Amino acid sequence: MSRPVTLFTGQWADIPAEELFPKVKAMGFDGVELACWGDHFDVQAALNDPAYIPARWELLKKHGLACYAISNHLVGQAICDPIDDRHKAILSPAIWGDGDPEGVRQRAAQELIDTAKAARKFFDAGKEYMAGHPAGSGKTVVNGFTGSSIWGALYAFPPTSQEYIQKGFDDFGKRFKPILDAFDKEDVYFALEVHPTEIAFDIVSAQRAIEAVGGHKRFGFNYDPSHLGYQGVDYVKFIYQFSDRIHHAHMKDVWWGHGDGTVGVFGGHTDFCDARRYWDFRSVGRGDINFEEVIVALNDTRYNGPLSIEWEDGRMDRFHGATESCAFVKNLDFPRNTVAFDAAFDKSNQ
Repeated sequence: MSRPVTLFTGQWADIPAEELFPKVKAMGFDGVELACWGDHFDVQAALNDPAYIPARWELLKKHGLACYAISNHLVGQAICDPIDDRHKAILSPAIWGDGDPEGVRQRAAQELIDTAKAARKFFDAGKEYMAGHPAGSGKTVVNGFTGSSIWGALYAFPPTSQEYIQKGFDDFGKRFKPILDAFDKEDVYFALEVHPTEIAFDIVSAQRAIEAVGGHKRFGFNYDPSHLGYQGVDYVKFIYQFSDRIHHAHMKDVWWGHGDGTVGVFGGHTDFCDARRYWDFRSVGRGDINFEEVIVALNDTRYNGPLSIEWEDGRMDRFHGATESCAFVKNLDFPRNTVAFDAAFDKSNQ
């Protein structure tokens, strides 16, 4: 059986779940990856309101949708970042509080721990219903970001020593090891979406992030080729190198090598969809990611989790784009072979 194709609801948080879920089903998706913003998944309600989780599953059941992951990127971003007014715009008043940076980071860390606890309760409650859907990876997964205290030192001037960079990885390790220990108690995996502005943004920094948390078994990745491709990172090699730590996969496309030559890979402080840009996110199948190679690599490495479409294309209507993206991925995905294709040549098998 091919993998389930789900929709990450993060870019759809302006639409209430009750209105969005039937549209998700109509677009052809098998399920959703629930974002912890908008009204799609409320961590504190899941922990404190006995009626909340049953009602979420009832809504999913009503529309025949599965769920394999919870995502809390916005809270995760605030854990290691230098904090400014941009974070206030994406965080709840409870997490922002008085805006004191260290207080924000500490409250964000606790909220991510609470997300693991809420995910455990949520997926335990949905076991019976999910038994009727493809099994997926069998893991309970929370996707997210980490932020980074050293992203501003991306370019090495003023001269940036490795000691300076290591302090950033040490800060990440100090903040995330207790979080990962809490995840371990709940039997939940944290999957970092490797991404510019995070502690890990390519293969080398991903390996360094693993080392910074002492190889913690609960730390892994939400694979997304779009954030690697335009940087020039081998997004297929990433799958093979970290196969044992890929806990979830996003299908998102991007093109690069476009624009008018005035804007480079760093974006030139332009907005998405500015015609001058070197790269931009695209609807799945319309960019430069070779998804055939991605699917083969995921098969080779025995990834059984969902293929979750994170739809971002500022030039296209999102309902049109998500519908065609779902069809594209379903058409491209295929189950692994269970027998050698040349086994029938052997007389003993005839």
